[in-house]
Amino acid sequence: MQTRTLGKTGPAVSALGLGAMGMSGAYGETDRAESIATVHAALDAGVTLIDTGDFYGMGHNELLLAEALRGRDRDSYQLSVKFGMLRGPGTVFGGMDGRPEAVQNFLAYSLTRLGVDHVDIYRPARLDPAVPIEETIGAIKEMVDAGYVRHIGLSEVDAATIRRAHAVHPIADLQIEYSLLSRAVEAEVLPALREMGIGMTAYGVLGRGLISGHWTADRVAAPGDGRAFGPRFADGNVEHNLALVEALRRIAAAKGCTVAQLAIAWVAAQEPFIVPLVGARTRNRLAEALPALDVTLTADDLAEIGEAVPAGAARGDRYPAAFMSSLGVGN
Repeated sequence: MQTRTLGKTGPAVSALGLGAMGMSGAYGETDRAESIATVHAALDAGVTLIDTGDFYGMGHNELLLAEALRGRDRDSYQLSVKFGMLRGPGTVFGGMDGRPEAVQNFLAYSLTRLGVDHVDIYRPARLDPAVPIEETIGAIKEMVDAGYVRHIGLSEVDAATIRRAHAVHPIADLQIEYSLLSRAVEAEVLPALREMGIGMTAYGVLGRGLISGHWTADRVAAPGDGRAFGPRFADGNVEHNLALVEALRRIAAAKGCTVAQLAIAWVAAQEPFIVPLVGARTRNRLAEALPALDVTLTADDLAEIGEAVPAGAARGDRYPAAFMSSLGVGN
């Protein structure tokens, strides 16, 4: 397994990370045994970075990972945990809580659910508009000093917020959506990360499955699958977006790889400090994703991919309208 370092101060991690959100109902019903087997397969393949959030399945995801990681050497993997997203029963979202006292509370619950004595990277899931980012990061810094957190990360914030946070404590990485369909980070965020020596963990590299090569226009999202509300999956948009996938399929065929592998390799090729997160829920999807690290893209390949899927080519926002305002950057 290749490794990459998350910025100047962050840890060395596997060049591909496992995003565990989909194992807790975000995309519909899941199989607990298969989820655990997928985590085991990832670890056995050399994947060390596992990303979760305390609000994924209202704690279900952390408990699932605790079971999957039981008996594993704690130094053999890194846990990236997001916190602060408030939820109610069902699908109710209630904003963010980045207050210093809330930071310690959220962390205490995560450590207990995960069954560990520290989190490798701890990050607010979104910016709390009512709390200065300096206060939130300062509270996490106290947890670093106390030994409960190793590194501090951010998620879905703009370049100005990154600078303010980094002035309080070195930021290891920014977690943000980045794919061939979502390239807003290229304008200001990527240059800022490069300048400050901060890494990126890129999620949504397959557009929530839209550019995996497996989605079809007539596919109906299963009950509980959030993609049913995704603008890019909506009638009229999905057909346009899948036409882009077909253009990628031709390039992938010429490279001897799958569309998913090409899309992941494209993200990884953008900067040496970017680690793509793959939200594989099954061993089969994980097995398809892992060889992406062996796909070498030349300058000509990158140019061809860029012509097939130019920046801004996707139709529809990356989140439903109610969630777009909480993002530091757009599509």
